[in-house]
Amino acid sequence: MKDLVARISINQSIAPAAHTADATGAGVDHQGFDSACIVVDPGAITDGTHTPKVQESDDDSTYTDVAAADLHGTLVDLASNTQQKIGYKGIKRYLRAFVTVAGATVGGIYGAQVVLGNAENKPV
Repeated sequence: MKDLVARISINQSIAPAAHTADATGAGVDHQGFDSACIVVDPGAITDGTHTPKVQESDDDSTYTDVAAADLHGTLVDLASNTQQKIGYKGIKRYLRAFVTVAGATVGGIYGAQVVLGNAENKPV
């Protein structure tokens, strides 16, 4: 069996916490990797609508939403204990998760990671 640990990097974008307002993830530099996947991992979603999306940047400063053509799959509103993942096919250097929150007073518990794969230099 091949060693996956030496071939990927898992990076926290949104820290796991209870969110009642928009959650802006930290940018992740994916230079040196040929593939990327964003994973959103919710626990309990008590109220409100929590809508995830992926954003990209050339400079880790100015972010824009990733076009649907540069994503492999789709993300939907978060539901309790229902993990989602989406692939990135774009060319920007930095990625982050972003969740728009509406109508939440108690909110939802979730986090998001950027998983990088196909590293140019191994082990990671």
